[in-house]
Amino acid sequence: MQQIVNFILKNSNRLLFLLLLVFSLFLTIQSHSYHKSRIISSANFLSGGVYEKINNISEYFNLRTQNDALAQENAKLRSILFNTKDTSTIQKLDSIRGLNATDIIVSKVIHNTYDSHENYLTINSGSVHGIKPDMGVVNSSGIVGIIDDTSPKYATVISILNIKSQINAKIKKSNHFGSLIWDGKSTGFVQLIDIPRLAAIRKGDTIVTGGQSVIFPANINIGTIDKIYIDNKTNYYTLNVKLFNDMTNLGHVYVIKSKDREEILKLENKEKDE
Repeated sequence: MQQIVNFILKNSNRLLFLLLLVFSLFLTIQSHSYHKSRIISSANFLSGGVYEKINNISEYFNLRTQNDALAQENAKLRSILFNTKDTSTIQKLDSIRGLNATDIIVSKVIHNTYDSHENYLTINSGSVHGIKPDMGVVNSSGIVGIIDDTSPKYATVISILNIKSQINAKIKKSNHFGSLIWDGKSTGFVQLIDIPRLAAIRKGDTIVTGGQSVIFPANINIGTIDKIYIDNKTNYYTLNVKLFNDMTNLGHVYVIKSKDREEILKLENKEKDE
């Protein structure tokens, strides 16, 4: 306290001068509208610039939160879509078995390979999130792959760009089924094999999941027919399918967990044992 008093006494003349200067400036500003408007304008410019910078920084750091929120919302919408027989009408709710036959687990791709014959992805969700092997993985554009293995916090996914991948798929307009494979050549195309010759097909037709397994619900987009080949040995079509998905650029994905999965597998295994 004594130091403060000594400072004031020592600099009393300077402090008095500054006080009188501030007071005179205040009177000048108050008595002249032009000076007053200029001061207010300058203050608003400075504070506005600071607020804008703060807002930009805040928005930047909130991007991840906003993206995650959008992903959660998309998951809910896709959950409704997967459980709709006709995309123009929403399926009636089943009060006995629950609202949805399919759960959606939101995750994110943290590693993705697409330059070998056996490509895999890694996502940042695992067994603690309810993910198990053989669950389907999709995003907003279409199918991505199938869960291969899990740890508590992570999981690996067999990409559809894997020569060992084999997924039930169909021609959307005719419901003719086949097996979706990859020939290991292009990251933008997969092949649908074993399509019977009686199927009416043409370039541009949409290919979707067949729904004849517990991995993927029916009618999830895959791609469109790009080329049509005839296998003279088997007399079946082989279709070159252009993917809707860009498999070289993946972000958020959705892991599909069927509530009826365990019951169906248990029943099928029981029939095999008999």
